[in-house]
Amino acid sequence: MGLPASTDVLVVGCGPAGSATATWLARAGREVTVLDAARFPRDKTCGDGLTPRAMLEVDRLGLGGWARDRITIRGLELRGFGHSRRVPWPAGEHGGTGSAVRRTVFDDRLRQAAVAAGAVVHDGVRVTDVERGDDGEVTAVRTEGGRVECRTLVVADGVRSPVGRLLGRTWHRDTVYAVAARSYVRSGRHDHPWIGSDLELRDEAGAIQPGYGWVFPLGDGEVNLGVGALATSARPANVAVKELLQHYARSVREDWALENEPRAVTSALLPMGGAVSTVAGPNWAAVGDAAACVNPLNGEGIDYALEGGRLLAELVVTGRGDLTTAWPQILRETYGESFAIARDAARLLTFPQFLPLAGPIGMRSQALMTAAVRCMSNTVADSDRDVVARGWRAAGSISRRLDRRPLFAD
Repeated sequence: MGLPASTDVLVVGCGPAGSATATWLARAGREVTVLDAARFPRDKTCGDGLTPRAMLEVDRLGLGGWARDRITIRGLELRGFGHSRRVPWPAGEHGGTGSAVRRTVFDDRLRQAAVAAGAVVHDGVRVTDVERGDDGEVTAVRTEGGRVECRTLVVADGVRSPVGRLLGRTWHRDTVYAVAARSYVRSGRHDHPWIGSDLELRDEAGAIQPGYGWVFPLGDGEVNLGVGALATSARPANVAVKELLQHYARSVREDWALENEPRAVTSALLPMGGAVSTVAGPNWAAVGDAAACVNPLNGEGIDYALEGGRLLAELVVTGRGDLTTAWPQILRETYGESFAIARDAARLLTFPQFLPLAGPIGMRSQALMTAAVRCMSNTVADSDRDVVARGWRAAGSISRRLDRRPLFAD
């Protein structure tokens, strides 16, 4: 089937953000066309984990049972600085359970959900240019094989966001970002219901890196094993992440009963915490990774992609006018406080002296690590009124007011 000459809503990108937006818009009765440069099923560099916040959105899409049947994750097993802690996911309105599904499978299932809702998906189609009218509205996109007119454009084309760049989206590297690498390894503990998280991540020379190593059990014979390091333009990550991953795999081989060498090793650079400007125009908006909706403390982005897709669809359906200011405002209201404090905390981790001092203190306390996991996983709900929730929101409010680089800047 060829590309349509025009469509009501055009979504560029069929990952979690694009598929979720398309699904909710199609369910609301809108005509939706989705374009993706890759052929599905396709891979993405990712930890493959689904936090309780992500699972709440998966449930809303009607796919929760499917995800949990693959594997149910109860929480994290943290290790580092001479201690280990098992921390369950926080109970509450996000549901208290997680999962893990490799992206080749998860993204394709989300694509199918969008099609079932009524969206038309064209994969293997790369957008090469964007046409705009005198008022700044997007009128059409050009592809390698044609042209598609649209009334609304959703930019969901990932961390590099080539379409976003055409529209003026700018990533500010003076804020904290991450470099990460992931792999797949056969494991005798592939069905273990706890994520492995090593907070004392050392390179082969023994130097502590400002990040963590992870092992996500996938329940299908393999685990997703990876490493991530934090950086800023002033303090870049002076580490080869693929070499660091190989070293990390050797260090956890016995604990995780790894049966072979890491395969399918890929790496990625992650803008995080809303550190982008120009994420919307009169009739277009960037969502998910394209809008840097990635948790600065753990690199998680699937929950924000799914949630953001639903929020953007609601905004488009209600037709509340110009997206230029409306969409950034929703992003700031939803994520402003949590992203601001998380960016400040992640920035601290890039100072070489900080983690060796703070890590041992935190790991000695079950209460501190439980609170940390709750905040890191962004499962502090708006309805929570306990001391951790109040403290997290208060710190976020202060960070947001003092932030030199406003989130989702216009």
